Amino acid sequence: MTAFAEVRFKGTRRDYFTAPGMDLRPGQWVVVEADRGEDVGEVTAVGAIAERKCSSSGGCATPTPDRRVLREARTDEVSRLDDLRTDEDRVRAEARAMVKRHGLKMKVTEAEWQHDRNKLILYFTADRRVDFRELVRDLARTFRTRIELKQIGVRDEAALLGGVGRCGRELCCSTWLPELKPVSLQLAKDQRLSLNPAQISGCCGRLMCCLMYEHRTYVEARRRFPREGRTLRTAHGEERVVAVDVLQETVTLRDASGQRRTLPLDDLKGEVASAPRSAPDADTDA
Repeated sequence: MTAFAEVRFKGTRRDYFTAPGMDLRPGQWVVVEADRGEDVGEVTAVGAIAERKCSSSGGCATPTPDRRVLREARTDEVSRLDDLRTDEDRVRAEARAMVKRHGLKMKVTEAEWQHDRNKLILYFTADRRVDFRELVRDLARTFRTRIELKQIGVRDEAALLGGVGRCGRELCCSTWLPELKPVSLQLAKDQRLSLNPAQISGCCGRLMCCLMYEHRTYVEARRRFPREGRTLRTAHGEERVVAVDVLQETVTLRDASGQRRTLPLDDLKGEVASAPRSAPDADTDA
């Protein structure tokens, strides 16, 4: 029997629940305990997998989640989600109008009803802290429910709204990426990519998450090559490494006269191994 479950709600919002005595499976719709009521979501992982994902993502403040899965959702409860998603378009528009009336510098990104309408979550982005106390009062009077304003970053906004990346596929952050990890410019440098922000930035305006995917492969492959600027003793005498191509596995060398040549890495290793090693700088990483 399943004792631990990961449940997905709107967008990328996920939470973890106990499910004692229940035989759950991914793809199943369930009713769960929520803030002052109940919510409906889709099971995305169960058992040890859900527990491991909870621990790795920091989603579990305690070893055992405080809330639990109540039961399997009925067909009418699942179909009601479509009505809620449709109404959220109206809510978002009205909330944006209220923000404009209050003159607040914030952007309402998305709205999400709890299934029983006991709570309404409004996601927003802002460059700095915003005093939205008066706005919350207006929202509560208008929608007659508990209001939660949740500030998110631009990367979280892209994950919430979704879209298509420059690769032509749906954004990783809005489909399968479990968490958004920091991405540094050093990743692009290690992979010898263009440092033009327009070419290495995603829809959110930040560095693309996919820069991390092959980074370890590039770093490990790079260790097989000599460093740029190093002088090697080869069959042509002393030559300086001016460039390496990790993908093609080639090395470009330049001799004292300025002549350049490009050869495969394996051929270079053979030349270095057979060349006289009288000079101290004949040692190489190749």
